[in-house]
Amino acid sequence: MGRRVKGIRVRFVVRLLIALLAGVACSMTSMSQPLPTGSDIVIGVPNAATGDYNVEGPLTKQGYDLWADWTNERGGIDVSGTLHRVRLLYQDDQSQPQMSAQIAEQMLTTDRVNFLLSPFGSNTTAAVAAVAEQHRIPLVASNAGARQVFMQGFHYTFGILAPVDLYPAAALDWELSSTPKPASIAVLTADDQASQLITKGTVDYATGKGIKVVYYQQYPAGTTNLYPFVQQAKAAKPDIFFNSGHFLEAVAAHKAAKDLGLDAKVFSYAVGPAQPEFVQALGSVADFAVTATPWNPQAKFQADYGPTTAEYVAAFRKKYLTDKEPGFVTADATAAGLALEMAIMHAKSLDPERVRAALASLDVNTFYGRLKFDSEGQNTFHNVLVEQIQNGHLMTIYPPELATAAGAYPAPTWEARFGVPAAPPKAKLPGTGQP
Repeated sequence: MGRRVKGIRVRFVVRLLIALLAGVACSMTSMSQPLPTGSDIVIGVPNAATGDYNVEGPLTKQGYDLWADWTNERGGIDVSGTLHRVRLLYQDDQSQPQMSAQIAEQMLTTDRVNFLLSPFGSNTTAAVAAVAEQHRIPLVASNAGARQVFMQGFHYTFGILAPVDLYPAAALDWELSSTPKPASIAVLTADDQASQLITKGTVDYATGKGIKVVYYQQYPAGTTNLYPFVQQAKAAKPDIFFNSGHFLEAVAAHKAAKDLGLDAKVFSYAVGPAQPEFVQALGSVADFAVTATPWNPQAKFQADYGPTTAEYVAAFRKKYLTDKEPGFVTADATAAGLALEMAIMHAKSLDPERVRAALASLDVNTFYGRLKFDSEGQNTFHNVLVEQIQNGHLMTIYPPELATAAGAYPAPTWEARFGVPAAPPKAKLPGTGQP
């Protein structure tokens, strides 16, 4: 009898083990099965390929494309157990706000896009935000830092950038921490809204710190012949030469400063030096130029979601066949894509209202830093880095706890760097060949 009971127990244990193993096998099989796929998530992007933002627009597109690549390589966005690939629908807004709005309207009514990502620029983004608000469709803005965009009561627009007025304050804080402190500033600014806001922030902060504005000139956005204005600024002998404009204008202003021999202690630009194309365009002339940015690859923020900084830089280099690192304009756009992706995942839906609510409550750390929006939709993460080009490389020089190099101040004179410029050839009398 004892042997029979023992045999029954053995058979029971064996059967139990077989059942457990079968359950584990079924579980592993179900885990290994890929998630089902659904339709593409189509995202409209009115963005500049031409016009005043013909450099910044394509850099923004690079960032969006890098995000779409990262997401699609992983099968797409997981919406309640179904993967949806991302498809970006671009159209050139020619850097014009009215065109941006028209394109956004077409994308929402005719193309039936699910969501919107913004163009480069505060003025164009504001135009798209009004359309998004009317249609109650979420818009994530990558490169709009003007507070005014987020003070119009929009409920469907969320911005990645810190307010633009914070950037000049950071750059001036570094300049004022130097010895001898700068006492004067020459200001050259484009006439578009974003440039004007940055300029106002710079002038207000500078004068509040006792720095005198010795020259102020506004020019039409897109102007690249800045020699007459730089010549006038030179006559004012400023300690700080500041330009608020767009990439090509910054290149033009800095080249004019070198050609005309404008020697300032600091050459500071709202836009330009943070992009690798600045050094490509100017070579060693670019050295010692200063800018303030929200991000650079040296920051190395801890990512809870999305690529790490190292992975992001590697993906950028691979996709665009370069040894350069991405600038903040590109990184802003990728961060905007990640914010939208996380909101869709948290909402577990493609319903615009639920995604908007998820954006409003989002709080995530990415390679770009923390993404958390205030009640007006602007990012609460206000880390601003001051950078200077040194030997062709962009180095973080302020704040001290994040610095990777000491800032060079004052900048050496052009003559000390490049020698005495050659004298222009003497004019010849027409038809004589004689001087």
